[in-house]
Amino acid sequence: MFKWFKRKINNFRKFIRYNVKRSYYNYLVRQQAKKVGDNLKVNYKSSVTPNTVMGNNVNFNGLIMRGDGKVTIGDNFHSGPDVLMITRIHNYDTGNAIPYDNTYIRQEIIIEDNVWLGARVIVLGGVSIGEGAIIQAGSVVTSDIPKYAIAGGHPAKVFKYRDIEHYQKLKSEGKFH
Repeated sequence: MFKWFKRKINNFRKFIRYNVKRSYYNYLVRQQAKKVGDNLKVNYKSSVTPNTVMGNNVNFNGLIMRGDGKVTIGDNFHSGPDVLMITRIHNYDTGNAIPYDNTYIRQEIIIEDNVWLGARVIVLGGVSIGEGAIIQAGSVVTSDIPKYAIAGGHPAKVFKYRDIEHYQKLKSEGKFH
């Protein structure tokens, strides 16, 4: 009986600790972002930029944004752990020093509705990821990904498309994770 009670107490402590951390992570992201929709879920430490606009039902599992370019994230977004988005790069092309000078180039990232980024995906500035796209874990997105595409690799390339009819059926029924 005592072991059972002790196990229940430990499980309760873990539950409280996890939910307190999640609440704190949610608070931090809401403070950092320009606009946040309803039902934000931040499960692990994440950071966004002041130029970030997010839709509804956005889920982060450890997402880091670097730079000060604009980031737009649509509804029903999901990220795996350790996702990185970079919106600012050093000026190496037209600068006055090698390898780069002290000026920066800012680039926007646009992520449409219902996009899922797998674990450790890197998204570079100047990229748009279309509605319903899935990016495979470990990929580096360096160019636009079209709607409904499933892409992966370094650089990420489309290797398949979702079943659009099935996707539209689920969307019309409001079945979002």
